[in-house]
Amino acid sequence: MNITVFGAGAWGTAVAAHMSFAHDVMLWGRDADVLQSIASQRENPRYLAGIKLSPTLKVQPDFSVAARHALGSADALWVLGTPMGALRQTMLQLLEIVPFEQWPPLVWLCKGFEVGTGQMPHQVIEDVLGKPYGGALTGPSFAAEVARGLPCALTAASADESTRQAMVRAAHHAALRVYELDDLVGAEVGGAVKNIMAVATGICDGMQLGLNARAALITRGMAEIKRLAVALGAQAETLNGLSGFGDLILTCTGDLSRNRRVGLMLAQGKCLDTILKELGQVAEGVKCAPVVKQLASSLSVDMPITAAVNAVLFEGLSPGEGVMRLLSREARSEDSA
Repeated sequence: MNITVFGAGAWGTAVAAHMSFAHDVMLWGRDADVLQSIASQRENPRYLAGIKLSPTLKVQPDFSVAARHALGSADALWVLGTPMGALRQTMLQLLEIVPFEQWPPLVWLCKGFEVGTGQMPHQVIEDVLGKPYGGALTGPSFAAEVARGLPCALTAASADESTRQAMVRAAHHAALRVYELDDLVGAEVGGAVKNIMAVATGICDGMQLGLNARAALITRGMAEIKRLAVALGAQAETLNGLSGFGDLILTCTGDLSRNRRVGLMLAQGKCLDTILKELGQVAEGVKCAPVVKQLASSLSVDMPITAAVNAVLFEGLSPGEGVMRLLSREARSEDSA
């Protein structure tokens, strides 16, 4: 299988390295120094320092050359490993290289909502192409662990069976398992909103509110995610799986989670600008919070944790005040909004 992965960040590199153990994979990235290090040292020093990558992984700094690696083959795949904010531009670049009719199956790894439009990844794809296409490879996964070859399970989400099967062929080997899912909306909402809940859980843990509070927060966070997902047309049961509870639990409790670290540092009293500089990488929960808050309001979906996180991030509310805002809500039935 000929595969091109666009984006040499942590996740793009990890996925490309994993797939290269079984397929002919070429990785494109913007940072020439990172690509050179992968080629010569088999390491991505910026995002996956100290982890040796597959010796068969190819790198290519020329976007057009990389794209054409997966053209003309009977079994091929394009994998978009760029952040959510770069998804639309990457699609437009690909259209400049080759007509849509000649494209191989398409997969994206990003999670979130596009700032400005509020669109999910599949909606951005459809907006650019004028029709639905491709699918998401998503689920509970830290890039460093996948790059090390540790066990992991992901969801291949797409309405198109051939796209799901292409993802399975590309990624289901060694210690990584891939499960098919036809509810793309549910998978994308779960993968996006869990980042906001991870910020909230980081605040909770940073303030040392205890394990009871953490469990309550994660559970009520899932209630919010389900309400929004269903309002957007998803199947509620999708959120019980890997792209829902699986991704939520990992991101909220795992110390490799960037969004959780944002919450931990907010609880320490650090300002957002300082936190983002220290991270040095994208924390999608920060970008996602105001978009999801607005989307929930437009759909009349109650999302108090999301609103509180957004207020702490952008409205000057202190973490302590955010906690008190949630604790002071009126009592209600657990299955109510």
